Amino acid sequence: MAARPAAGAPVSMLLPLLLLLLLVPRLLTAEPASGSVIPAESRPCVDCHAFEFMQRALQDLKKTAYNLDTRTETLLLQAERRALCECWPAVS
Repeated sequence: MAARPAAGAPVSMLLPLLLLLLLVPRLLTAEPASGSVIPAESRPCVDCHAFEFMQRALQDLKKTAYNLDTRTETLLLQAERRALCECWPAVS
């Protein structure tokens, strides 16, 4: 047969729970330390950070696209030059 818990065990477990329930509202409504709060007017919003990040990403993509376009153009010109050079008879 299993041993039955003592009658005082559930009461002793409720005490920490009751203390926690009493302290949680105080913790939630506690004021932050003075001097550590930055006014909303002087800190950029999350949307502004996201917008700046997206602007930088777009600039990087534009640079990459330009570099790829330039490289492709260079390779095409080299290929055309080779094709033209192969058409000319070799001078001996």
